[in-house]
This record gives sequence, C-alpha cells and structure tokens, in this order.
Amino acid sequence: MRDDTEPHTDSSGRLARRKPALRRVMGASYVVAGVAHFLAPDSFARAVPPEFPRPRALVYLSGVAEILLGLGMQFDRTRRASAWGIVALLVAVFPANVHMATDDVAAEFAPDRLAGIARVAAWVRLPLQAVLVLWAWWHTRPEPVDGDGQPPERSGEAQRRQ
Repeated sequence: MRDDTEPHTDSSGRLARRKPALRRVMGASYVVAGVAHFLAPDSFARAVPPEFPRPRALVYLSGVAEILLGLGMQFDRTRRASAWGIVALLVAVFPANVHMATDDVAAEFAPDRLAGIARVAAWVRLPLQAVLVLWAWWHTRPEPVDGDGQPPERSGEAQRRQ
C-alpha cells in the first residue's frame, strides 16, 4: 500500500532514469525539424492544407516554433513550458498531416518508385502523432525526486553512486 503523504516517485524505473536524455533527444529532434523548414520551405508548404492562408509563412512560423521549443527542452527552467508548447504545436500541425495522407501529398515528396511507401508512411504518421503528443506531455510532468528532494541525476546520492 502506498503512503499518500510522500510524493509518488518512479526514480528507480528505467524510463524515469532515461527521462533527461530522452528530453534532450526530443528537443534536438525539434530543432533539426525546425531548421528543415527553412532549408526546404516549398516542400513543407505543399503539406499545408489549401484552406489555410499563406502556407509559406505558416511553414516559417512552425519552423521557428520548433526551434525555440526544442531549445527550451534543453533547460530545466523552460522544459515544462516548452513541452506544453510542443503539445500545442503537434495539435496545430495535425491538419497538415491529415492533408498529406488524404490528398496524396506525401507521394509528391518521394521518387516514383517510393511513392507507395510515402503514402503508407503518411497514414502511419497519423497515430504516431498521438505518441509524440504523449511523449511531450510526459515532459510537462514534474521530474521525479529522490529523498533529498532533487531530481535523481542531481542528487547527492546519484553523485555518490558514480
């Protein structure tokens, strides 16, 4: 039976111990994706549904957001706000992912021999978006703490074990 007077921590779990590294990987991935928006803006603009105005401006805006939010994930102070921003961004770009899958836009991004794979990937990406939202949401949660009230990677106990 769990004592509700103590904060529930899962600092002994493998996933919890990897959370800081996974946060950095996630942040770096968003920075790289954001930079890609500036390297190939026309490709990204084709993914914007036609109902949305100024697709290229939206591509640049989402690229800036991805870079800033990805960088924000690298710092404890901005991690939670950046993770919430990533959740919002993923929800905001979901219509583009649906457009890519339903209007066969994904096939335009691939050579003819790989068009079928691109189509399948566009459909696979739709449920994957939920996984990405959950991953970002996980980082909105408080970090687990040890007996010293510190995140496991910063505690005196963690340093003594090294």
